[in-house]
Formats: sequence, structure tokens, C-alpha cells
Amino acid sequence: MTAWIMLNMAPIMFGCLALFLISGIRVAFALASCGLVFGFVGIELGMLPPSLVQALPLRVLGIMSNKTLLAIPFFTFMGLVLQRSGMAEDLLETVGQVFGAMRGGLALAVVLVGSLLAATTGVVAASIIAMGLISMPIMLRYGYDRRIASGVITAAGSLAQVVPPSLVLIVMADQLGRSVGDMYAGALLPALMLIGAYVALVVVLADTVFGTRWLSRIARRVAFVLIPPLLLIFLVLGTIFLGIATPTEGGAMGAVGALLLAVARKRLDINQAMDALPATTKLAAFVVFILLGATVFSLTFQAVDGNVWVEHLFDKLPGGSTGFLIAVTVLVFVLGFLLDFFEIAFILLPLLAPIATKLDIDLIWFGVLVGINLQTSFLTPPFGFALFYLRSVAPSEDYTDAETGQPVARVTTGQIYAGTLPFIAIQGVLLALIIAFPQIVIGDKANAAKNKPKQGVVSERMLDMAPGGEYQTGPALDMNALFGLEPEPPTPTPTPTPPSESTPEPVDKK
Repeated sequence: MTAWIMLNMAPIMFGCLALFLISGIRVAFALASCGLVFGFVGIELGMLPPSLVQALPLRVLGIMSNKTLLAIPFFTFMGLVLQRSGMAEDLLETVGQVFGAMRGGLALAVVLVGSLLAATTGVVAASIIAMGLISMPIMLRYGYDRRIASGVITAAGSLAQVVPPSLVLIVMADQLGRSVGDMYAGALLPALMLIGAYVALVVVLADTVFGTRWLSRIARRVAFVLIPPLLLIFLVLGTIFLGIATPTEGGAMGAVGALLLAVARKRLDINQAMDALPATTKLAAFVVFILLGATVFSLTFQAVDGNVWVEHLFDKLPGGSTGFLIAVTVLVFVLGFLLDFFEIAFILLPLLAPIATKLDIDLIWFGVLVGINLQTSFLTPPFGFALFYLRSVAPSEDYTDAETGQPVARVTTGQIYAGTLPFIAIQGVLLALIIAFPQIVIGDKANAAKNKPKQGVVSERMLDMAPGGEYQTGPALDMNALFGLEPEPPTPTPTPTPPSESTPEPVDKK
């Protein structure tokens, strides 16, 4: 029995983690407990050296000194200030008036403002709940079809996965060992394509007809309400893309800028600021605790050759890199019904990244693909998280509108499910396009060839620390096999001529 346990320690450990997660135990504690228990079991069985535990403090120190993770509370605080101060609601109302002469104008406003709020908040639950509370009553008041209203809210809120400066992209870049700026740049075009497709869908569904009063009466309101927050967001992204600021510095600038905007417009008091701070602390602590638990789990899992076991599982798949991508797509899609993004990122991505690297798959492209896949999973009935979040705030009973005094019918679960189907189809098409045309993410061949791990302040990663205190990094990525890139010719190294007795001494002409 002992020999069998030693031989199958990795699958047993992974199975116990799955049971813990299904039973409802908090993810961080499930990861940490599995790692510690199986670590001590391995030491008792003689599989692992006792010095394994000594590496754990060094890993924790590596997490706490990772400057990239500081961007998480900064961007979270920025989004919460925009939301708590009412500026997000002003954005929705103003954009709704900009498109007010169009049928479906409010739905377009929800898509555009929801994508910005999702990007700054970075959490699907917060984005959908906020947009549901703000926009659902207004859309129902103006007689919008409940399916369209539900679809645009859930679709726009789930854009937190792929729209920079998303926290999801920061975490994904950290776990894949890539620059956050490169991850932002890779996700930008797919995100814009997705938002544009959502806008086109709303236009088609609403049978939009332009009017003659567009923009004329509210130009001044747009200048004071719409432009400052948008400039703040684009300023943050622009400094990161241009290399002027690191993601952490850009997040700090965005947080301070949002705070100054709210104070200047007298929309933020001390109570609202105090509400935003605990919410920011909770999210940052949530991410860090999951990361600590994942570090404990991965330390033991790698020590019992769990990474080799996972690699062998995918080695048996037919089709090479194509078979790997199909299997990962299905796996991530299914796990998206059960786990939040952060849990998937900290558990699954560290196991899949080495395999993708060996198959010469670009990790920026791979990360964007995983993000859009998860976004599709969050929208898919009947288990998508986005559907549950909207169901929690959408009216489940008939009610009377407070402003108009008119009766408003409730929103059924079936209407929420039906509203997401066209948006799921759009995301499926985008996934297919990214797979067929990877240049959408990685750009031209020159840019793809330069996509290598970086260790500067912009691309800091949580590196594994060896017991001796030295950082260990993985091999550099080669893109040649998957995308047909020509490898760079190696620089020839001159071979020194060994000294020989027959070589004549140089003659001094002097």
C-alpha cells in the first residue's frame, strides 16, 4: 500500500484538492492544507527531504516582494472610486443621452460604460452587480426587451477578463511569466473587436435608426462628465504601453487620479472613501491568500513530480499542440462553471505553462485565449457565474417604478439565459479567429520573436526561489513551431586557435 501511494502521490494529491474544492472549503485553505499534509506525508515516507519545508518561507518572501501584484489594489481602488462616487452612473447616463436619438441607445451605453467599468474593477461579480443595479431599472423603465437588457449587462460585465487594464491580465501575466505591458498589448485588439461586435449586435437587435438631435444638446455635459474619466483610463494605459510607467505605477496614478476627480467634482465624501478602502483590501487579501495557498500546493506538487504527471497526461493526446489546445479549451471552459478566474489562474496556469512552452506556443497568445474562453464560460447557461450574479440583483417580482408609477414586470431566469446566447456566439467566433489568425494577438513576426521572458520592473514575476536563495527561471520561449516563424540565426562564436609549437613567434620589425 505504501509503495502504491508513493507511486501515485501526484494524482492522489490532485484528486484530494478537487474533493476539497467541491466540498466548499475556501480555495486558499484547500490549497495550503493539501500542500502541507502531503508534504509531511512525503517526508514521512522518505520521498521528500525535510529541507523541502525550508524553501516555503523563501517562496512566500518572493510573493510579498513582487511589485507587479501591487497593481491589483491600485486598479481596484480606481474602479471602486469611479463606482462609489457616482461617476460610473454619470457615465452611463451621459452616454445614454449621447445615443438617445437612437433606438437601443441605452443598451449601447451599457456596453461601452460596462466595458470601462469592468476593465477598471477587474472582477466579474462586481462589474455585473454594479451594472445590474445601475442600468437594469432604467432599461426596464424605457421598455427594453428583458433578454436584450440581461444580455448586454452580463456580456459587458464579463469583459473584465480581457479589457486592459484588467486585473485578470495582470495576474495572468504574472503566472505565465510575461510582461504585463505585453499582455495588455496582446489583449487590446481582441477586446476592441469584442466590444465592436457587441455594439454591432445591439444595433442589429434594436433596428437602430439615427436621429437628427444626436450630440447637439449635450455637448457641454459630455465635456464635463464623459471626457475626464475616459482620459484618466487612457492616460494610465498609454503610459504603460509606451513604457513610461510600470503597471504598478500606472495603477497608482489611476487611483490617485480617480480620487482627485471625485473630490474635485464633490462626489466623494469620507464615508464613500472608507467604503472603497475595505473593499479594496478584501480583494487584495483574497488574491494574496489564494496565491500563498497555491504556492504551498505547487511546492509539494512539483516535489512529487506532479508537473511530470500532468505533462504525461497531455503527451498522450493526439495532434500535438492542436490536441493540447483543444483539451485545454474544454478543460478551462468546464472549470469556469465551478471556479473563479483567480482560482483557475493560480492552480491551472502554472501547470499548463511549461507544457505550452515545450510545444512552442506563445504564452501571451495562450493567456488571451484562456481569458476569452473563461469569459465565454462565465456567460454560458445554466452554470455561468455571470448569470447568477445578474439573477441576484435583477427584479424577481413585479414592482412599481418609483419615478413613473407604472407597473414593471419581473425578469425571469429564462430571459437572462436567452439574452446571453447571441453574445456567446460572438465570443465563439472571436475564439476561432484568434486561433486561426494568431497575429491578432501577437502582431507581426518581428514582435512575436521578441516576446521573451523579461525580468525588469515592468515584467516582474513571482519567481520560484531555490533553498539556496537563488532565483530559478524557466527556459526562453521559442515560437517557431506553432506559427511558422523563421528562427534567428545564432551568432557565430570565434574559436580561439590553440597555441602550437610550430606557430612562429611574431617578428618585431623595430
